[in-house]
Amino acid sequence: MPVPRTGHRPAILLAYAAFVFVGVSAGVGGVLLPAQILDYGVDKAAIGTTFFTFSAGFLLAGVTTGRLIHRTGFRAALVVGAGAFVVAGLYTAVRPPFLAFVAVQVLAGYGIGVLESVLNAYLSELPGAATLLNRLHAFFGVGALAGPVLAAWMLSTLPWTAVWLVLALVCLPLVAGFLAVYPARSASAGAEPGTGAAMADTATAGGTGGGLLGAALRQPAVLFGALFLTVYVGLEVSVGNWAFSFLVDGHQQTAVLAGYTVSGYWLGLTAGRFVISPVATRLGLTPAGTVLGCLAGVAVSALLVWLAPTAALASVGLVLLGFFLGPAFPTAMALVPRLTSARLVPTAIGVMNGVSVIGGAALPWLAGVLAQHAGVWTLLPFVLVLALVQLLIWWPLTRRTTAA
Repeated sequence: MPVPRTGHRPAILLAYAAFVFVGVSAGVGGVLLPAQILDYGVDKAAIGTTFFTFSAGFLLAGVTTGRLIHRTGFRAALVVGAGAFVVAGLYTAVRPPFLAFVAVQVLAGYGIGVLESVLNAYLSELPGAATLLNRLHAFFGVGALAGPVLAAWMLSTLPWTAVWLVLALVCLPLVAGFLAVYPARSASAGAEPGTGAAMADTATAGGTGGGLLGAALRQPAVLFGALFLTVYVGLEVSVGNWAFSFLVDGHQQTAVLAGYTVSGYWLGLTAGRFVISPVATRLGLTPAGTVLGCLAGVAVSALLVWLAPTAALASVGLVLLGFFLGPAFPTAMALVPRLTSARLVPTAIGVMNGVSVIGGAALPWLAGVLAQHAGVWTLLPFVLVLALVQLLIWWPLTRRTTAA
């Protein structure tokens, strides 16, 4: 059963603050790359290896978070995640040798991955989880919008390592907050499994916690959810990475206006997470139905951008695409308690969150290959195909839920 929401407001607010921090840490990365390349004397390909090591740590967090929560509870798991990031940040701030800098990104990715998975799991147990999780991920967008501005301002007078030092120091109050307001144990860690066709029985869930990951991976609903989020993140990042080139090369839009449009895309994604879920709740739509409508909106918006005769109309379509795309990820997370047993919820969320990073790396790369060989115009057909694939995955996924 979900834990009561009353009395959990401090933990909810701290989760929002933590996701602002996660968003800032993600947003500063691109701004720091040129300074890191210059400092270490490496090329773009070499610095790009940090993307893979960070992703490896993030994936490791995803497949181990469920067991971590089961063994230690929410509070300790959050402290482990935040502590890992603090250690990685402090070490990066002393400007380690390049190979060590690349390697420590595994620890940074692990810390961020644990924070994301644990906070998603915690809020998924509260009433109104869809709205709470949409707000959680919207606050990530707030941080991601602020991060580049803050990093650029700091780099005007300080070395890039100072940004990592600030990130590590800002994370320390989060550690104190997690210790102060989060429960020691997960409400679902010892709960009876829920009911429904998609839910595993207690024996399947693993009585000691050792078989949680294997049990989660044997459930088709969890695999469908992981595939859905993999495609989602790939679509989101593909548009974020290549929309600028699409507008400049495909519509001859100026670099300044194209930059504003890409910011508008991310702002639309953030606004959609704040706005759509509460409106859908007032209209009586289920989370499953809300995502279905949003995915239809994404497909229509992608078609609008593809066929737009002017750069202005294409820009409007990209903002709308972000607006409709935003709620899909957090609302899918909110459905996890209806996809599996209570004992497996943290593990399932960790797996879905961790595996999604694969889509965030592979699909934007594929979009770039298509743009290189066939032209940047291929971005929108590619996005439209991904939107339709999401719709095809969402239908069997929601059929495996209990009443939503």
